[in-house]
Amino acid sequence: MLLQRDNSTAEFEAAAFEHMNALFRTAKALLRNTEEAEDAVQEAYLQAWKSFDRFTPGTNCRAWMFGILFNVIRHHRRKWLYRFQFGLPEGFERTAVAPESIPNNLTDDEVLAALEQIPRSYAEVVLLADVQEFSYKEIQQALDIPIGTVMSRLSRGRQQLRGKLAGVAAAMGIQRVAAGMA
Repeated sequence: MLLQRDNSTAEFEAAAFEHMNALFRTAKALLRNTEEAEDAVQEAYLQAWKSFDRFTPGTNCRAWMFGILFNVIRHHRRKWLYRFQFGLPEGFERTAVAPESIPNNLTDDEVLAALEQIPRSYAEVVLLADVQEFSYKEIQQALDIPIGTVMSRLSRGRQQLRGKLAGVAAAMGIQRVAAGMA
């Protein structure tokens, strides 16, 4: 039995560890906190390791790992919301971010802030498609939703994200170019 477990460990490492950086970047984009992102990725790997016997070799491990990560993040958000509703965590006031002046260039933080303003179901699909470069099928597997829903959420998410970023761009003096004009 020990030999089989060692073999399973090597298989798990070979299949899952190559996705760690992409998982971390996505967790950080969704949670906007490095420590929480690290914890979420660690928990995702722990859960993946515990259930690796249910993973089918030859299938898409990347999508499987992202599915686990999104479940961990959803669970984290439910716990946070519960704590927030029934008493603010200590130090909450010290972590509130003061508004900043508008910079000359669009930053990653502004894009992430706009991403936070769109519904989570859309933001998840946009992150997987446009940041992690998942295919529709990989997104379908990771989020366990129909492929038509993936396409719909991606389209609507991108449209809403453009709307949120248009205000930031306009404040910086960037104007929208009419379609068909270069």
